[in-house]
Amino acid sequence: MSRRAVIPLALLAVVIVAIAVFASQRGLFSAKPSAAIGGAFQLVDQSGRKVDQGLLKGKWSAVFFGFTYCPDVCPTTLFALGEAERRLGDQARDVQTVFVSVDPERDTPKALGEYLANDAFPKQALGLTGTPEQIAAAAKAYKVYYAKRPLEGGGYTMDHTAITYLMNPSGGFVCPIAHAATPDEIAGKIKAAMAKGRRADSC
Repeated sequence: MSRRAVIPLALLAVVIVAIAVFASQRGLFSAKPSAAIGGAFQLVDQSGRKVDQGLLKGKWSAVFFGFTYCPDVCPTTLFALGEAERRLGDQARDVQTVFVSVDPERDTPKALGEYLANDAFPKQALGLTGTPEQIAAAAKAYKVYYAKRPLEGGGYTMDHTAITYLMNPSGGFVCPIAHAATPDEIAGKIKAAMAKGRRADSC
């Protein structure tokens, strides 16, 4: 290869490296899961008020998908979130739990209100429901799996993702909270995220 051919190739390599460094510094090659969790939704809360993703703005939100007939995962998760809320003390005023139903057939706004009135559950809890299509859109935005499963004795239950998603006051995804997390662990994650600021993307 001639010297004339080598010089342009060397310059091209330098340009490619420079572009790669620039893109990396700007996060253009990042595959952060925060870009994939959360999004637009149109639902109604337990008072019958129409709401959208804007209700996440201004507070740290623990978003959990479940249903009021849930025998174990949902009540234990809400109990843990309620205990975590109490452990946060004054910081709890900046935190809300958002319980999204995956069973719109049975979970009316009234049913959600009665369910979330349990003293063991978070005081600042919002229950959301909607049409099957609206629920499907919200679940898709949060990458949540759910499915109706018939019971042997009649009726049905719902299989669903058991992860709680912590969202920051800007509506962005922060981190997942496992179903097995203790109240202390949940409170610790929320405090760690708060310490990083209102646009935290990890905890």
